Amino acid sequence: MSQQTSTSWQGAWAAALDRLESDVASAEALLVEEHLLRELPLTNPWRPPAGLGPLPVDLRPRADQVLARQLAVAERLAAVMTGTARQAAVITRIDNGHEAPRPNYVDCAM
Repeated sequence: MSQQTSTSWQGAWAAALDRLESDVASAEALLVEEHLLRELPLTNPWRPPAGLGPLPVDLRPRADQVLARQLAVAERLAAVMTGTARQAAVITRIDNGHEAPRPNYVDCAM
């Protein structure tokens, strides 16, 4: 592999990892401000660029860190979503401040 090809290959991988890190940072920022999770950000899933080839060995530690962050964010997002679902279930059971309807008649047939 020529020096120029190696440099462009390395650059392509570095750019791909930049995109992944940006996506993880966005998800981490949403977790910091949980109220933003309700606004459903537009999704633009990451896809590896065509012809990327194998990961350069010296970028492996960075790729491992990105993966670890992605897994941590996924776990935290799942926990937040579960908590939100629980809160929604509780809210549906909370009295809305109005008195419960009372029967309008008494069955005296018994």
